[in-house]
Amino acid sequence: MTRTDQWKLAGVIVATALALWYLWPSYQYYTMSPQQRATLAPARLAELRKGAVQLGLDLQGGMHIVLEVDRSKLSVAEAKDAPDRAMEIIRNRVDQFGVAEPLIQRQGEDRIVVQLPGLTDRQRAIDLIGKTALLEFKLVRTQEEARVLFDRLDSYLAARGAVPAGLDSSLRRSPLTGHFLSLDAAAFVRDADVPVVQQLLATSGIDSIIPIDSELAWGDVQDFQGVSGRSLYVLKKEPEMTGGSVASAEARVGLSQTNPGAWGVSMKMTPKGRADFARVTGNNVGRLLAIVLDGVVASAPNIRERIPSGDASITGSFDLTTSRDLAIVLRAGALPAPVHMVEERSVGPSLGSDSIHEGLLAMGLGTAMVIAFMSIYYQLSGLIAVSALLLNLVYVVACIAGFGATLTLPGIAGLALSVGMAVDTNVLIFERIREELRRGRSVRQSVELGYNRAFRTILDAHLTTIISSLFLFQFGTGPIKGFAVTLIIGLVANMFTAVLFTRMVFDWMLGRGGKAERLSI
Repeated sequence: MTRTDQWKLAGVIVATALALWYLWPSYQYYTMSPQQRATLAPARLAELRKGAVQLGLDLQGGMHIVLEVDRSKLSVAEAKDAPDRAMEIIRNRVDQFGVAEPLIQRQGEDRIVVQLPGLTDRQRAIDLIGKTALLEFKLVRTQEEARVLFDRLDSYLAARGAVPAGLDSSLRRSPLTGHFLSLDAAAFVRDADVPVVQQLLATSGIDSIIPIDSELAWGDVQDFQGVSGRSLYVLKKEPEMTGGSVASAEARVGLSQTNPGAWGVSMKMTPKGRADFARVTGNNVGRLLAIVLDGVVASAPNIRERIPSGDASITGSFDLTTSRDLAIVLRAGALPAPVHMVEERSVGPSLGSDSIHEGLLAMGLGTAMVIAFMSIYYQLSGLIAVSALLLNLVYVVACIAGFGATLTLPGIAGLALSVGMAVDTNVLIFERIREELRRGRSVRQSVELGYNRAFRTILDAHLTTIISSLFLFQFGTGPIKGFAVTLIIGLVANMFTAVLFTRMVFDWMLGRGGKAERLSI
């Protein structure tokens, strides 16, 4: 064996060893029983899952969501690029959510398609993607200002007779405040009374009583003296700051002074946000600053002193998951406009299993027929081509796992097509060798000339197909890209196995300068 052959052999051994190393997590993960997965440490299971071949929505199931961007309240300039900005923000949120290879693309003028393979927490995904995440910092009106407003609302409601049927007579003069358990900086309403208060606040003409520079806003569900309910705040309508001032956000525990073990979100401001925050806190010491998310007061901490650092926190009824999700949407930014879900479809894993089974069955039958044909028609040379074909499949799947690409049903089709291209390559080479043998050349000369003269045709065919696949990858979306990626990897691997590997095997069989008189081909 010459030094060149030794380098070829070393290259094949190294490439095969790397391929098997990248495939090992996939083998471990997909051959593991549900009972074994249940007993495995979560960190180890996540590590195996990350290293394994990722399956697309059509293979492992997941969610298919179609969102529509509501541009009705935007200006012409804002509405023009609102869908693109919304799509980018949703993409950032989904990336931080941890879904492997999601598909996010435009559909028409106002719609966005989101596909989330392997997702199991449906409601959490919907809340995370669809949340507008409009973060505002608003001053809470003083207790005196709030009491004056609620008294005016009571007088208006009593005069209009806008009192729910069956209401106790003692509440007819104070239909609104009669449902308050307390009235401090905010009014606290029991859970059972919240629907009644909301009905009263929906009375026609009630908006005319609320000052134009103020607004009412509900808080999250909380406990007050052992009673579950919600707070009703009177806020300054214009925000002091918005979510654009937030540079980073992360979920943390221990942010609440009243409940040190509770989860919350810690925020750091941008340089401009720090200056604004210092100004707002410095000018309003002793007042409450409400942190309002999508119109709901998440928390309303008391401003004890000027805060120049720009560090703020949101506390409330959060757990680990909800605080992490809130941090995600704050980091990704607010959507430029509300989005509405117009379609939501869950793809079950049974459908994915059927797709995998049918796709692999089709490819397996085709490969078996090819192996039988090559072995019978080309004899020993056909078996060499079959070994190269199997090696090609190993390399392709290993590259998909190593690159973190997603295998979809069209990707399996691309894999099958690359198998066909590999067979075609070997047929071209073998027929050229046969042609040289018929011309009376020696076996070694026929093999050398067969490879050399077929190489240009093989290279042209592969390059043109790769170029076409690159265009599919560049301008295609979702499954089309999966098909293109798998096909490109398969073609590159085919050039390695069908040309270098099989040539190395023939050279080893014949020997440089050998005098073999017959070749099984």
